[in-house]
Amino acid sequence: MAKDYTELAQDIVDHVGGKDNIGKLVHCVTRLRFSLKDEGKADEDYLKQRDGIVTVVKAGGQFQVVIGNHVPDVYDAVLKVAGISGDGGIDVDEGDVPKGNILDRFIALISGLFQPMLGVLSAAGMLKGIVAILAGVGVAKTDGLYIILNAAGDGFFQFLPLILALTAAKRFKMEQFTAIALGFALVYPDIAASFAKGGVTFLGIPVIFPASSYLQTVLPIILTVWVGSKVEYFLKKIIPDVVKVFLVPFFVLLITVPLAYLAIGPVMNYASDLVGSIFTGIYGFSPIVYGLILGALWQVLVMFGLHWGLVPLALLEIQTKGSGVILVATVAICFSQAGSLINIMMRTKEEKVRELAVPAMISAFFGVTEPAIYGITLPMRTPFIMTCIAGAIQGAFLGLMDVKMFVWGGLGIFTIPSFISGKNSMNLTYYLIACVASLILGFVLTQFVKIPYLYGGPKEAADTKSAEAPQAQPLKELKQEIIASPLIGNVVKLENVPDQVFASGAMGKGVAIDPTDGTVVAPANGEITLVFPTGHAVGMKTENGAEILIHIGMDTVSLAGKGFKSFVEAGQKVEAGQKLLEFDLATVRDAGLPVISPVIVTNSADFDDVLVTQESRVNAGDYLLTAVK
Repeated sequence: MAKDYTELAQDIVDHVGGKDNIGKLVHCVTRLRFSLKDEGKADEDYLKQRDGIVTVVKAGGQFQVVIGNHVPDVYDAVLKVAGISGDGGIDVDEGDVPKGNILDRFIALISGLFQPMLGVLSAAGMLKGIVAILAGVGVAKTDGLYIILNAAGDGFFQFLPLILALTAAKRFKMEQFTAIALGFALVYPDIAASFAKGGVTFLGIPVIFPASSYLQTVLPIILTVWVGSKVEYFLKKIIPDVVKVFLVPFFVLLITVPLAYLAIGPVMNYASDLVGSIFTGIYGFSPIVYGLILGALWQVLVMFGLHWGLVPLALLEIQTKGSGVILVATVAICFSQAGSLINIMMRTKEEKVRELAVPAMISAFFGVTEPAIYGITLPMRTPFIMTCIAGAIQGAFLGLMDVKMFVWGGLGIFTIPSFISGKNSMNLTYYLIACVASLILGFVLTQFVKIPYLYGGPKEAADTKSAEAPQAQPLKELKQEIIASPLIGNVVKLENVPDQVFASGAMGKGVAIDPTDGTVVAPANGEITLVFPTGHAVGMKTENGAEILIHIGMDTVSLAGKGFKSFVEAGQKVEAGQKLLEFDLATVRDAGLPVISPVIVTNSADFDDVLVTQESRVNAGDYLLTAVK
């Protein structure tokens, strides 16, 4: 049964000056990090003497209450006692926004926003496939079975902006219900019909609204929530606390919704129209080049919502001519995603990826590629690029063969009837060839790229000794715990660590390493007890009872995971020498943070002494500490 930390939490809140004095609260692997409005109100001496608190440190503009390994439980109790919100306690302000070039940041942002919904996204995609099968076998759209299952599957995609409003609010640090209200404004029922006749103005400014509305769209709501978060942040600083609860959301909606309709939405519309004009010009130049370029870029256009510039043209073309070519290069691309997923399922070592890939692949065959793209191939980067190349090749082939579609309707395998021609039997044959080629190309091209980890590594790692790291010395007697070095580098005495909590031994006895390599391996056989979400610290309990904390660098929690990658999870059994973490030394140093990394026996009180190596330099697996009972 979990220990109740309510009393300790209440004492902490009271002696940091009360909940009204708390500007912000986060935590790292050992300490609560308060940003107090007035540090003078905090009773530092009392907190230092209080049972359950190791010490108090004031550094970097933070009032740090050092707790120890159970800091997450105390953090949760403090949140509850103080009545303040929290989302895991990791201080990620700017780090929550992905770093790197614009493309990397966009991919990381989009993938992060879709990550929480991947399971239900795949499920909804499978339901849409079932509905397509029902339509294919003759079930009428007026039948109750069709209507209800269609609502169950398509509803999620129709109102996707509302779900994205929720995930974007968390990403951009905005009040979630205010963000959802922005989403409701964009998908308000019959709003498109209200603007359909044109000529509608807002305070004299023309309102340009897409005929397709903002249902099923991605970027408009993300941009709207981002703008809304900036407005909200500004308003919270100038509106008095006594009326913030209703005036802040009032003005956020009042300002942001018109901006969405008058600026954000129209910009997306103009971009879509421009895309339509550009691709129409390319087709006039060469159908083959058109198919090549559109096949390569279609998935990217869909991600940005720019494909709407072509969809109306394609519909009009089929209605007026009885056949069309504008979107022919795009309809078989879903099979390249399916082929890529098959390859990923065969090669990935992550069970979670395999589990997600199965429903995503089924959805892709039915033409619903969102689970595949946002959940797997796009976060993996190179498999997504391979599907774009496959799309380019099949698109060029369809352009070369002048393949036409005669009916607009159906997705995935259900597009096949759209290519049946009474005058040209080869039209359907060429399309089927493109479908098969797209599937095969997606599989084969993905074979040439590395399948990266999405969730930190395979579960099987718990049962497999790493071949990449040297092994620690075997334990010889149970009365002492031999602890090997988890890092390569120079040995630093604990008292020389540039952090008074570690240097004082308050967290336990041990030693530190100034690393020259960014790989952390298990120093002994045991079980992982803690992997901090940012990847900068890991704790484990050895087979003989030593509780070890490996903390990479000082104040590296501020990097919010940038440059860190974990390969294990709490509760996982590990063997000596097994890879636990990886980190980028340059990233830590560029941030101006020390890379000296303590290796601490946190339950030192359970041992008579902790002896330290006399060597000045160690390799991973070399003798480092002995905990003597």
